[in-house]
Amino acid sequence: MTPEKTAASVQPKLETNLDTNFLKLIACLAMLVDHVGGALFPEVQAFRIIGRIAFPLFCYCMTVGLLYTHDIKRYLLRLGIFAIASQPFYILAFHPYDWRTELYNWNIFFTLFISLLAVWAFKERKWLIFAAAFFVISWWNFDYSANGIILMLIFYLCRSKPLLGLGLNALFWLPCLFNGGELAIGTFSFDRQIFAALSLPLIYGHTNLCPKIPKYIFYVFYPVHLAAIAFIRLVILHR
Repeated sequence: MTPEKTAASVQPKLETNLDTNFLKLIACLAMLVDHVGGALFPEVQAFRIIGRIAFPLFCYCMTVGLLYTHDIKRYLLRLGIFAIASQPFYILAFHPYDWRTELYNWNIFFTLFISLLAVWAFKERKWLIFAAAFFVISWWNFDYSANGIILMLIFYLCRSKPLLGLGLNALFWLPCLFNGGELAIGTFSFDRQIFAALSLPLIYGHTNLCPKIPKYIFYVFYPVHLAAIAFIRLVILHR
């Protein structure tokens, strides 16, 4: 067997969208809109609605990264470093006047870090690490709590069964229609998280645009955009 065939044979079979640079770009733009709305225009729901597609896209891209990475330890290390580096900017952008209370309100990079660690542990059958990660993310104040682990598990377990994955994802977000929330149509209220389902056509379709973007751009974007929001909020708008 040739080296090329050997390498191809060990690649995980994925029938979902592998255009992850494009998906990360969409996720970053949606996150930017969401954070601008949350920090500067909290009364405008449209910003938050657009932002709902970011988290499932990031979870999906993390899962693809888990399947294709050559070094999971370096992957986790990068996430951990940028999670720690981003935390002060996260607090300044969203909780500048109550930072002591919000000091342990962890940014989304921490959620992605622990979720990725948990799914890696599940994949490698390291059940103690998996249980510990699930407990930590559920018990402490992580953005999206254990939803990141659940979404990544769906993506991982259904990686070669896109119709099943699509159905499970739709079921995952369906309760948002019936739990009440920030949005209302007449007397019917619902959670804006339902709009996260708009990410599903991007995940289960095939865009094939493949923009060439250095991977560290996506890591650096997170603390940089938070720092910019904090600067606008505190220095320019004084609020």
